[in-house]
Amino acid sequence: MDNNNKDTIKSLNQLLQGEYMALESFNTFISKTEDQEIKKAFQQIQENHRDNIKTLANYIQNIGGQPEENLGLKGKMADIKMNIGFGTNPEYQDLIEKAIEGETMGINKAEEILRGELDSKSRDIAGEILHRDRRTLDQLKNLQ
Repeated sequence: MDNNNKDTIKSLNQLLQGEYMALESFNTFISKTEDQEIKKAFQQIQENHRDNIKTLANYIQNIGGQPEENLGLKGKMADIKMNIGFGTNPEYQDLIEKAIEGETMGINKAEEILRGELDSKSRDIAGEILHRDRRTLDQLKNLQ
């Protein structure tokens, strides 16, 4: 495997990690809300992140890499921090704000990855993920 491919796989795995963090975050958001409309919206967004994970993991395998399919220490720490911040019965607005904050961080990371050295197909995949995440951010803002 050449260095360009290694760098591409590393970048795509960073994007994949962000999608896993989003998936876990939405598990928390879903479990913390009683509002059925918000819960349903969060479940749909979580499904979008599952689709992103599948797309990225398959592509990484197809170019000879191995998808990093766990959160890692950084992701686990972010998950713990998020759970501590909510307490037992948060307002749904707090959950939406945290979701917006997380999606914004993910979008910023995807934009950073897109500015890096990627081949055209990898750039297309990352761009597609970024587009979906931006739509998710719009959905979340509409819930406010």
